[in-house]
Order: sequence, then C-alpha cells, then structure tokens
Amino acid sequence: MQKFILLFLIGACSLPALAQPKWKLIADEEQIRIYSSAVPESKIKAIKVDCVVDASLSQMVALLLDVEAGTHWVYKTKSCTLLKRVSPTDLYYHSEISLPWPLDNRDFVAHLVTRQDPVTKAVTIDGPVVAGMVPVKKNVVRVSDSKGRWVLTPAAGKVRIEYMLHTDPGGYLPAWAVNAFAAEGPMETFKSMKQHLKLPKYRNASLTFIAN
Repeated sequence: MQKFILLFLIGACSLPALAQPKWKLIADEEQIRIYSSAVPESKIKAIKVDCVVDASLSQMVALLLDVEAGTHWVYKTKSCTLLKRVSPTDLYYHSEISLPWPLDNRDFVAHLVTRQDPVTKAVTIDGPVVAGMVPVKKNVVRVSDSKGRWVLTPAAGKVRIEYMLHTDPGGYLPAWAVNAFAAEGPMETFKSMKQHLKLPKYRNASLTFIAN
C-alpha cells in the first residue's frame, strides 16, 4: 500500500481529543515540518503540519474557503463540491478522496466555520464532519470520525500555519499502513498549496471579515 494516506479533511472539525499530545517529527522538507502523535484509544496517530508561507491572512483564508478548488491542490481529491453557503465564514461541502484499487474511495461532508481573534488576529478554521446532505454512494466509504483544525497566525508579513488532524478513514485500511505513510499526503498537499497561493485570485484577495 502506498500513496493513500492523505488530508481527508482540509479544514475539518474541532480538536478536543488532541490536547497536549507528544509530537514526534517525521518529515521535514521545503520548510514544511510534519509531526505525529499517539492518540488515546486509537490505533491511528494524529498528524500536525507546521510551516510559514509568504502570504497574508486573507490569501490563506480565501484559498481554504474556495473548497471547489481543492481538486487542484489537496492530495488525491477526486471531487469537492460546495453544498451550502450560510455566510462568508460558514459553509458546507462534500468531498471524495481517491484511493488506489482495490481500496474503496472515501468521502465526507464537512461544515467549515472561520473565526478570527480580534486581539491576536489569529484565524481558526474548524469544520466537523456532518451526517446527511449527500447520500452514501455504493463502493465509497463515508468518513464519520475525524478531528482537525487550521490555525493561521500572522508573523512579520507572513502567515504561520499549524494544521492538526486525527481521522479514522473507516472501512478496511490497516492502522500500521495508515501510520506508515502518514506524512506523504500532508507533505504533497502543503507543497501544492504553496504553489496555488501564487495564483492571482488568491494573491490579490481581500476579505471584509479578515483583518490582516
């Protein structure tokens, strides 16, 4: 098994289960550092990505909330569809992730909510997976257990990104295999993300609900 461990949820769910973990560095490339940590009562390890990008908060938030563009930069994303936009900072989307044969693809529905601290200007993006909205498809496993969070902190004209994720992909995927390839999906995603941020529609982004 190879290249099937990915960022199941780009900007997904809150993170109570990952309080005070002991992180171990497992990959460091192009100033993208990836850590893993054991999670109580789970065979699947949590992942943390830490990097700094040459971008504004508005650029980063514009990219992350442009969910349908996820097929261009989120590792192994087959489709990503906006289902409902409640407000500029509140939306629902559906995504399907491609896995190699004979494994079944995975999909999920997430509710993204963006908040900014008025004092520190740090932006947090959470998005719990939710049931319903999209019928379960034959031969596609619905992900129902995942916890993740983006924290974007302004730093001297740049943005420090801290992304944490713990997800159970469901179906048949051995925990040892998931953990063995845990760094690959996040690393490829963040490399692509850095390139995608250079597109004019993100580079020139200005959001009324984000103070840079």
